[in-house]
Amino acid sequence: MASHRSWSSPSLVPLRGFLWLLVWLLSLSPALGHSFPRDGTVIELDESNFDAAISSFDFILVDFYAPWCGHCKRLSPELDVAAPKLAELNEPIVIAKINADKYRKLATKYDIDGFPTLKLFSHGVPIEYTGPRKADLLVRFLKKFVAPDVSLLESDSAVQSFVEAAGTHFPIFIGFGVNESLIVELASKYKKKAWFSVVKGFSEDIMITYDFDKVPALVSLHPAYNEQSVFYGPFEGEFLEEFIQHNQLPLCVPITYDTVKLLNSDKRNIVLTILEDQEDEKALEMAKNLRAAASANRDLLFAYVGFKQWEEFVDTFDVNKKSALPKMLVWDGNEAYHLVTGSETLNDEEDVRSQISRFLEGYREGRTIQKKISGPSILGFINSLISIKTVYIIVFVTAFVMLIQYLSKQGDYTPSVEQTRSQTEETDRMVSESENPRKNYQPGDKED
Repeated sequence: MASHRSWSSPSLVPLRGFLWLLVWLLSLSPALGHSFPRDGTVIELDESNFDAAISSFDFILVDFYAPWCGHCKRLSPELDVAAPKLAELNEPIVIAKINADKYRKLATKYDIDGFPTLKLFSHGVPIEYTGPRKADLLVRFLKKFVAPDVSLLESDSAVQSFVEAAGTHFPIFIGFGVNESLIVELASKYKKKAWFSVVKGFSEDIMITYDFDKVPALVSLHPAYNEQSVFYGPFEGEFLEEFIQHNQLPLCVPITYDTVKLLNSDKRNIVLTILEDQEDEKALEMAKNLRAAASANRDLLFAYVGFKQWEEFVDTFDVNKKSALPKMLVWDGNEAYHLVTGSETLNDEEDVRSQISRFLEGYREGRTIQKKISGPSILGFINSLISIKTVYIIVFVTAFVMLIQYLSKQGDYTPSVEQTRSQTEETDRMVSESENPRKNYQPGDKED
């Protein structure tokens, strides 16, 4: 009777182990056979090496671009400046780019619906990047992705170094005498929006600097606005998260193209004050008075905007050049806002703080008139500011397409695929650029 040698035979055990090891090594990474620079240059990718690049780096920011896209052309030099700075971090971030208009399978796989789209791959997992795109701000923003959820500090000098390194773009939360376990979950939840640290050793000088007189204490800092506040507890339940939520923004927010997006993520109603000019001396004094009111009314978010700075925005609240300003209202962040009867405007004849208090009292008592904003949604102003020039271009494009169709039917003219594509891309570029009259494009701006 014939005998058969099985895989369990002692003589074949080493061979079986070798084969399994070989299969495991081959499946470890598609990066085998590919090498990428790590010197801070932006890497150009294609379909053949994309997966290899993603698996070669713990953190890699990929710019999905199109050669004809105007926003992409403006973003490219910013990435060139940011790349070497990100490469020098303790946890380096590599920047790469890929022509998503050419490699459309990859664009479809990663849900690319406009250009440029930035995605940060963290250990292979893609996260869409919607932060600032200027080189210095981009670096500060991305540093948060690779920083620990909670930094452990053990001296006064460590606190100072932490605050300086964090910069001014994000709020900073520092726990003095706070157990790390109490805030680690929330720190992970809000990691993209704020810096968190816990201090184990500190002096009385640091208590004076950050204005707290007992522990445990959680200090919130807004370096850009020179604001800080202190939370003494309780450090459980909804109280701690509410403090962190309310301190994501300063007490009183100046409305800009960037901050209006932050307002949209806050669920509180917004006490909005509309001024003539949000940068003159009167505006600075008004902001000071609004901050005082905000500190006593943390369930509301306070903001101000200048007619001079953003006329299109204030126009949605029925404010024009003839309107009496300053004007106060309460906006729900969407399409509805409330005017308080008898307190629609502020005057110079009476103390401003008294007028603000009377406005808030009237709002809480329900003495209001509800209205709806006019025109498009507020966020619509950020993503599409359509000019008359755009209308002309659209009319021209429509007429041009109709002419081509007519001539094609007559057999007199049959444009080639490449020629038609070239004309379409040029037209798309002209329309896209005319739709954005601002000199500096904003975070999240894309061309379809």
